[in-house]
Amino acid sequence: MGLIAVVYILIIIIIALIGYSVVQIKLAGINVKDFWTFIDANQMLDRLYKFSKKYEKMSPQEQVIFLAEAEKIFSAFDKIPNILWEEEYEKYQRILKIYSDIKIFRWENNS
Repeated sequence: MGLIAVVYILIIIIIALIGYSVVQIKLAGINVKDFWTFIDANQMLDRLYKFSKKYEKMSPQEQVIFLAEAEKIFSAFDKIPNILWEEEYEKYQRILKIYSDIKIFRWENNS
């Protein structure tokens, strides 16, 4: 009986913490869905950052994939206040620079 009570108390505490987190996200002016997308985009930013170190050697197909993924990241980061991703700013800027370089390179080749 005591074990069941402890489990119920833990479940209530977990639900309360989740509710508190949602309220804090909403108070910051962020939609929960946008915040979750930002978390996913942050993980993708790390992968793209590693991948971007060899961008000069990307095939045209890899460039298209890079551009599509970078656009998703930019969209997710635009919906979140800058203060939440200050430590990722350098990576974001590098991805943005490579994105613009690839766009310019592809535009010049298509002209």
